[in-house]
Parts: sequence; structure tokens; C-alpha cells
Amino acid sequence: MGRRVMAVLAAVLVGLIGVVSVLFYASGADARAVADQKPQTVFIAKELVPSGTTAADAVAKGLMAPTQVAAKGVPFGALSKIDDATGKLVALTDIMQGDFVVASRFGTTPLGQKAIQVPDGQVAISVSLTDPGRVGTFVTPGSHIVIYDTYLPPAAAGALAGAKATRVLLDDVLVIAVGSTSLAPVAKTGDQAAAAAETAGVLVTVALPPATAAKLVHGIQTGTLYAGLRGTDSKANSGEIVTDATLFNK
Repeated sequence: MGRRVMAVLAAVLVGLIGVVSVLFYASGADARAVADQKPQTVFIAKELVPSGTTAADAVAKGLMAPTQVAAKGVPFGALSKIDDATGKLVALTDIMQGDFVVASRFGTTPLGQKAIQVPDGQVAISVSLTDPGRVGTFVTPGSHIVIYDTYLPPAAAGALAGAKATRVLLDDVLVIAVGSTSLAPVAKTGDQAAAAAETAGVLVTVALPPATAAKLVHGIQTGTLYAGLRGTDSKANSGEIVTDATLFNK
């Protein structure tokens, strides 16, 4: 009889231990589930963050912003704040819209320059323009410009010898890139260097159909180009020719 009682008591004890273990496991699982679902603040790209953009600029421009997501969905290294140290770092590559912003995507030097996007069926042509010749710093990728050409007309055109003429070369041109340096700078010394400094320009790269691009290339080789920023619904008079003789005509 005593052995039976002991066996029953042992079975009850084992059962109680099992119940307690299940309760503890369930409690721990609930805690883990709650922790996984607990919101955590991380940065997510709201728009494309171009390579070379500092973290601070990306936040200031609204390209990336803090967002609360479930902790279990946060990748390793996700940035939760931008401080003085991380704000100076630049994006090593483009960060696409919707991507988590992780620390490994930022560093001190971009991995490389992204190729410009040339629209289908068009070619990219770079033109060196002075600051006044490109409307200061107001021409940016995505701008539409009109390009004027000042050239020396042929004698057969009835112009005075040595008199220049100016007319619209291209009425509506899409700018796809603006660079600050020449693609292949040539070392100059003395007077050449001084002259180059006075006329130093910025590369403005535009996209054009092949046939129109040939006109621009010829204008680059033979004349002096000047650009104007197009306003909404504006249209330049492509047929008007201004010369020294007609400059003050009404």
C-alpha cells in the first residue's frame, strides 16, 4: 500500500513539474513574441538616396526618415539615429526607396560614380559653359534649356566682315547631368593658364536625338554657346538672327 501511495505521489509531482514547465515556457514565448512585435525606430529611405549624399543631407531633404517597425523585422546594423558622426558619412551606393538604412551603406568615400541615365533613342553631349552662360547654378539635372549660338556667318550671308551673329541653336534641351570639372583637363602655363581661368566652365550634359546632337557638336566646334533656362510654356524664336547691325532694332 505504501508503495502505491509513493508511486501516486511521484506521478503527481512529475505532473506538477510538467505543468509548471509548460507555464514557464508559455510565459517566455509570450514575452518573446511581445519583444518581437515591440516597435523600434529605424531609418527607411522615403526616396532614392543618391550615392555620395551625406546622411545629414538625406535626412534634411526628406530622402530618409525615422520609422517605427516591429523589432523582428529590423535588419542587423539598421540606423536608429543620425548624430554628428554618422551625419558626415556619405552613401557608398544608391539607396533605393523603401530600403532600410543600415550602417554598412555609409562610409567616407563613394564606391564610384553612377553612369548617367540617357533616354532611349538619344545621345548625351557635354557642353562647357561659364557660370553666366548656364544661368548661374540654377540649371540642374532635369532642367530644360534653350541654347544660343554666337558665330561668324559666311560672307555670302551678306553680313559685315568680322561681324558676329547670334541665334537659337536648340530650343528645348533636357539637362541630364551637371559636372564641375572637365573630363580631360589639359595642363596650361603662363598666359594660357590665366586665359583658361577666366573662361573656365562647367560641363552641362544634355540628351538629344542623334541628328540634333550633330548640330550641337558643330556649334561647339565653330561658335560660342550660351544657355537660357526655359520657363513654363516659353518658346524661343528659332528664326530670329541678331547681328551687330540689328542689335538695337525694334
